[in-house]
Amino acid sequence: MPSLFESGPVALWQLLALAVVVVCASGASVYLIRKHVAAASDGLADAVFWDVFAGLAIVAPAVILSALAAPWAGLLLGVLAVAAAAVSYFWTPRVFSRREARRASRDIVASNEAAAARHRRALARWQRYELDPAHSIDYPAMSDPRQTETAALIRAMKAAEQLRGGDPGYAAAVDRLEQALADAERAAGVGQDTPLHIIE
Repeated sequence: MPSLFESGPVALWQLLALAVVVVCASGASVYLIRKHVAAASDGLADAVFWDVFAGLAIVAPAVILSALAAPWAGLLLGVLAVAAAAVSYFWTPRVFSRREARRASRDIVASNEAAAARHRRALARWQRYELDPAHSIDYPAMSDPRQTETAALIRAMKAAEQLRGGDPGYAAAVDRLEQALADAERAAGVGQDTPLHIIE
C-alpha cells in the first residue's frame, strides 16, 4: 500500500481529501459554537463543549497523523484548520444577519396579510355610516369631519391606506385605524347592542 505522502497522484489526492475534511470540520465547529452562543439557550455550556469536542476529534487526528508522516503536511493542515476557523468566525454573523432579515421579512408579510383583512373589515364597518341611509341619519357625526374623533378617523384611514402593502408599519397603522373607528363610534353614540350589518 502506498505511503500517505509518497510522491504520486495518490498522495496528492489523500492530502487534498484531508484538507477538505479539516477545513469543513473547523469551519462547521466554529459556526455551531457561534450559533449556540447567539441563541444563548439553556445547556449552552454542554452544546459548546460538544461542538469543540467534535471539531477537535476530527481535526486533531488528521493534523497529528499527517505531521508524523510528513511535518510539512501537518503544518499545512494546521494552517488550513486555523484559517477555516477564522473565516467561519467572521463570516457566521453575516449568515445570521441575513437569516434574521429573511425571518423578519416573512413575519412582516404574515402580519401585513392579517392587517389587510382587519383593514377591509374596518373600512366595511365605516362604510355603513356612508352608504346606509338609516345609519347616516342615526349617526351623522360619523360623516362629519368637523367632529374631532371623525377627523382623527379620516386621518387614520389615509395613513393606513398609504402604508398598505409591504410597509413594516402597516399593521400598526391598522391598529390605530381600528382604535380611531371605535373612538368615533363611541363619540357618535353608537350603542354596543345596536345591530349593525356589514355591507359587503
